[in-house]
Amino acid sequence: MQPISHEPIGYSCPFCRLQDGEFNDRNQPTDVVAVTERAYARIAPKWWPGNPGAVLVIPRVHVENLYDLAPADAIDLWSLTQTIARTIRETYGCEGVSIRQHNEPAGGQDVWHLHIHVFPRFHDDRLYQRHDEATWVPSEERVPYARRLREALRSPYDFRP
Repeated sequence: MQPISHEPIGYSCPFCRLQDGEFNDRNQPTDVVAVTERAYARIAPKWWPGNPGAVLVIPRVHVENLYDLAPADAIDLWSLTQTIARTIRETYGCEGVSIRQHNEPAGGQDVWHLHIHVFPRFHDDRLYQRHDEATWVPSEERVPYARRLREALRSPYDFRP
């Protein structure tokens, strides 16, 4: 299969910038909750009402979509996703989790670096009916969620091996 790319020329990837130590209001080092050799997890900077503290699990290598993900990266990415889902369930006191991943514009992708959303779920939270209600969350509101997950995972928040 030919590589499929929708990434604009000169794209400045926010997930790569975070790994490279470039921070802004949407990318803070304190957002990171777990780091493995091939993937990392961070508190999402955009939340849906009723589902605070959602997490993004991201391959460390820049890859635009699922089609181009190397098997070794896929294994680590999904392993970390499972760990994050279990930890969210145990730590947040939610009733379940949902996982979502988008490929290409028609599939809902709007950041050109593969990532998996892990949402805490609560009865009648209407996550999928409230997509247009998502808002950017200030970093200080993300900190307590990241801290809880890092403590449960016994994880530092930096990218050192």
